[in-house]
Formats: sequence, C-alpha cells, structure tokens
Amino acid sequence: MRRLVARVEAATPPGRDRGIDALRALAVLGVVGGHWLVTALVADSGTVRGASPLTHLPQLVPVSWVFQTLAVFFLVGGQVAAGSWASAQERGVPYGRWVGGRLVRLFRPVAAVLVVWSLAAGAMLASGVGEPTVLALAKLVWSPLWFLLVFAALTALTPLVARLHPAWPLAVVLHVDLVRLGLGGPRELGWVNVVAGWLVPYCLGALVARGGLRGLTSRWALLLGGAAAAAVLVRWAGYPASMVGVPGGSLSNLDPPSLAAVTFGLAQCGAAVLLLGPLRRALRRPPVWAAVAVVNLSAMTVFLWHQTAMIVVTASALLAAGEPLPGLHTVPDGTGWVLARLLWLPVFALALLVCWAAFRGYEQGGGSLLVRESCPGRKAEVRRA
Repeated sequence: MRRLVARVEAATPPGRDRGIDALRALAVLGVVGGHWLVTALVADSGTVRGASPLTHLPQLVPVSWVFQTLAVFFLVGGQVAAGSWASAQERGVPYGRWVGGRLVRLFRPVAAVLVVWSLAAGAMLASGVGEPTVLALAKLVWSPLWFLLVFAALTALTPLVARLHPAWPLAVVLHVDLVRLGLGGPRELGWVNVVAGWLVPYCLGALVARGGLRGLTSRWALLLGGAAAAAVLVRWAGYPASMVGVPGGSLSNLDPPSLAAVTFGLAQCGAAVLLLGPLRRALRRPPVWAAVAVVNLSAMTVFLWHQTAMIVVTASALLAAGEPLPGLHTVPDGTGWVLARLLWLPVFALALLVCWAAFRGYEQGGGSLLVRESCPGRKAEVRRA
C-alpha cells in the first residue's frame, strides 16, 4: 500500500487540481450510492421487476437530494474540458484529434458493458428466463448510459459553449418548462432540456476554468440562490420534491431535467466550488490523494458496472436462498426494507470490486495508468507504472 501511495504521488503533476478530482469521485460515488438505495428488484411469481422505495416511502426523498450528483459531474466535466481545449489550442492540437481522444476514453469501457450484457440477455432468454425479467435487468444497466451521450455531445461542443454564460441555457430550461407545463405545450418539447439542462452546470464549469466564481460571495449566492429557487418551485409550482424519477409519478425532475432539478443542481455546484479549498488542503496528504486518484482512474468502470454488481448479488442470493430475502427481493415498502438494504450495501461493493478488477483495463487502455490528465489549463501528462 505504501508503494502504491508513493507511486501515485510521484506520478502526479505538480500543478494538478486535486480538488477537481475529488469532486468527480464524489459525484460518481453519489450516483452509485443513490442507485443502490432507491432501486429495488422484486422477485414475484417467478419474475423480477424493478421498484423504488420512493414510491412507498416518500420520507426517503431527501436521499435524492444527497445522491443525485450529476450536476457536479457536469460541472467538473465542463471545467476540465474547457481547460483541456484551451491547452490544446496553445499546443496547436487540431479539434478532431482533441475531441477524438476524449471520446475514445469515454466510450472504450462502454463497449465491454454492451457486449457482456448483450450476451447475457441472449443467454437468459435462451435458458427460459422471461422477457419481462430480462428487460427489467437490462434496463437497469443500460438506462444510465443516456447521460454519457449527453456528456459526449457537450464535450464535442466545448469550443462553441466554453464561453457561453450558464444563464443562457438556464433561460432555455425556464421557457421550455413554462410552455410544456404552464401553457400545456407538447411534452416532447421537454427533451430540449436534456441538452439545455445539463449545459447549465457544464457551462458553469467552463466559467470556473476561466477564473469565474473565485469569491466566496458568488459561491454562496449560487448555493443559496439555487436552493431557494428549487424550494420555491417544489413548494408552489408543483414540481416533485424528489430529484430522481419516481415510478408512477406524474412528473419527473430528471427525465427530462426540469427547472427544479437544474436550480437544485446550481445549489449543488455552489456547494462543490465552496468545498474545493478544503478538499485541496485535505488531498495534500498522499494516502488521501491516492484513494481519490484510484477512484478517478476507474470512474467510468465504477459507473458502468455498479448496477451489474447489484444484479449479480440479487440473482445469486435468490438462487442460493430459494426464496426472496428482505432488502434484496422484497417490496421496498417499509423501514425494515431500508435497514436490510443498508446491510446489503457492503456486499454490493464487494461485487463491484470484482467487476472493477475484471474490466478496469478497458478504461485505462490496458496499462497501469496512474495519472491521466493534468489540471485545466496545463499540458496533459500521462505516466504509467
């Protein structure tokens, strides 16, 4: 362990912004924790179906406020991409080469998930597993991939949007919601917000890369203003309190992103930039930084395989026990389910560790990559053990 810590510390460029890496790691782990807590697979009459404890236990809604961290991920993505593009321009790197490299790193590990789950779905169907069960499991794995398409599109548009003020896409979200929800416009109009909604934190990240939001006043204003706007929208404008979709709900804050979700995301971004200073100080300690670096190097692997880890544990336990187990296969309709689910989380994490060991090479390009990209605005550095 000491040698790993020393290797990571030696491979880290002196100017790397470790706080940004910590925010990315927290955002990815937040998504993982959120999915594991608010996603249930209910075994019933020989089939498995998806369910959510938020349907039965609305008091768990605050969980979605803590673990729905996609806005922070887009904030970090915008900051890093803007800085990387500025550095590429300084070095004379053409756009095609720059964007191609970034998209290859983004989608290389996706191919492994698609292949494995295509084969798994075919094998399950061939062995007699019901189509509803296969669809429920595949949906858990594939549905989170939508955000990668949005992230890829925004990455490709970085040269155009890097200097776009986040107030402009925020205004688009506001008017789209006004038309579709307030004036009875077509529901399909909401899909404009899939890009505009996540463009808000992405542009905010690019603004930070250009030196914006340096003062504490602006950061606190972002946090408090975003939180107040989201609270007003939930309390008086009819938006749901949950920041993730709830099965059976009449409106989702996430599918597509609503004005409430976007303003709440601004509050999260305000909290994130406020945390940068303390995180940077904490990450001066090599062991702490090594842990963050390892998560970052496998962030996509963790994101792509965390639902598979949960499914493997759920299926294995059902086969071994021969009957539904609390917190794993039962309807998530009580405190008992929540307590039991918390006990299963370490098992999910162990299964994810196995997936990480098996598939991390697809993300790291086959090498023992320690540090992949320097901080925004500096030349990227790559070192391999």
